[in-house]
Formats: sequence, C-alpha cells, structure tokens
Amino acid sequence: MSPGVALWGCDFTSAPSRRKPIVLAVGRLEGRPGAARAALERLDTFDQLPAFAAHLREPGPWVGGFDLPFGLPRELVETLGWPTDWLACMRHYAGLSREEIRATFAAFCDARPVGGKFAHRATDGPAGSSPSMKWVNPPVAFMLHAGVPLLIDAGVHLPGLRAGDPHRVALEAYPGLLARRVLGSRSYKSDDKAKQTPERFIARKDLADALETGRVPLLADAGLRLKWTHAQRDAVLDDASGDRLDAVLCLLQAAWGQLQHLAGHPRYGLLACDPLEGWIVTA
Repeated sequence: MSPGVALWGCDFTSAPSRRKPIVLAVGRLEGRPGAARAALERLDTFDQLPAFAAHLREPGPWVGGFDLPFGLPRELVETLGWPTDWLACMRHYAGLSREEIRATFAAFCDARPVGGKFAHRATDGPAGSSPSMKWVNPPVAFMLHAGVPLLIDAGVHLPGLRAGDPHRVALEAYPGLLARRVLGSRSYKSDDKAKQTPERFIARKDLADALETGRVPLLADAGLRLKWTHAQRDAVLDDASGDRLDAVLCLLQAAWGQLQHLAGHPRYGLLACDPLEGWIVTA
C-alpha cells in the first residue's frame, strides 16, 4: 500500500534544543484499506530549526502530520485588519516579533469579556485544540510563527491552504485529539519532572495498547492500527514528556489522511474548511 510514500509525524517546538528537540516519527503504510498498519521505522530529532527546515526541503514523497496550527482565527485576523488571504496573512505574521505578537494578542484579549477572551478557529471545537492565538501554556501562537514559514519556504503542499509540491504533503495534526478518545481526561505526559508520575506512565501504556490493537475510535473506522517493535514501544513509553508518543500519534493522523487520499478524497480527509483558518486532520 503506497510503498514509496513515507509517513511523517512531527512533534514540533518553536525553540528546539538538545533537551527538547523537534521529534519526527517516520514510517510507512502496510496492508490494505480496512486492515491497514502504520509501521514505525524510526524517530529522528532536530535540535535546531535550520536543520529541520533543510529536512523539509529534501525530495519526497511523504505525507506528514504536524503538531502546530497552520492558521489564525478569522475573527482575530479581521478585527486586527490583517490580510484575509492565507499566504499574505502568514507573511505578515512571520514579519512580527514574538514581543509584538504577545502585545497585540494580549490587547485583543483585554478588550473582550471574561469567558470569551480568545478567538477560536472552527476546527478547535471538534478537535478540542487550544486557540492558535494562545501565546502561553502552550505557546501555540509561537509554534505557528516558527513553523508555518518553514513549510511555506520549503514549498510543501498544504491542502486547502496553498498548493505546493504534491510529493511533500503537510497536514495540521493534533495528538490530543486521538489521545482523548482513549484516555478521556487522564494526563499522559508532562515536561515537569515532578509530574512525571506512575499514573502518567500507565496512561501512556494504555494509549499504546489501544494504538496497537486498533481500538482508537477515529482510526478504527478506517481499520488502522500501529505497528512498532518492542524496543520502539519501550523508548516511546519511557519518554515522560510525551514528545515521542505525540510524534507517533501525528504519524497515525498522517496515515489516516493518506488512506483518505487513496480512497479519492481531494484534501486527505480534511473537511471543506475556511481557507484562512485551515483544519485539523481527523477532526
């Protein structure tokens, strides 16, 4: 099944380092529609943005799920008077400093009532994702600021947003969407060592079991499950930050998108979405 197309799952950070790098899960689809496996081949890490940018520019073919927002809420963009064309908006946004972004978004929130401070994209509701304008806990606004320009400059194809190289396809992913379908409100990760508890390890193990056996509701409908080695499983579960597991979850979302593409869907399973805001795969 598409033996020449690689699957990517990217756990992205806007400030990669040796301690907390960008993690890229790489794999392939195996089997047949209705009984497919996303086979994990390896986990790569990048502790500098330029190295990751260079990797994006290498020839495909690949289909990747990237854990960062690809767009801003239309309500926010229109209120600020920014361009409503996606590429022009992203170019404008990339030209701002983080300090300017923080001040602009804080002023927007300060002018709004309690309980409705942030503007949301249409995809945030069904995905359960944080608003893409949020600059703290998690700072997804800065992830967009750092990551989307790399995708644009690499010339990758962004379905629903910008046509690019059809052999390098980037889909917005959100690992929490799949994790919550299995774990509910149970937490499975933390960057705080004091919170890296046995309970979170058990949650990661339960999630891994569901991925292996195809018991994740969104993936089960496509007959999709995870295939990995015992050593890979142990390495992923031992990462208490959850970064490796999040990369694997994004890989599975990319696999789901590729299955939709093989079935003839024009946007890898993405809904017909606002061309400014974008959409999260599997939402």
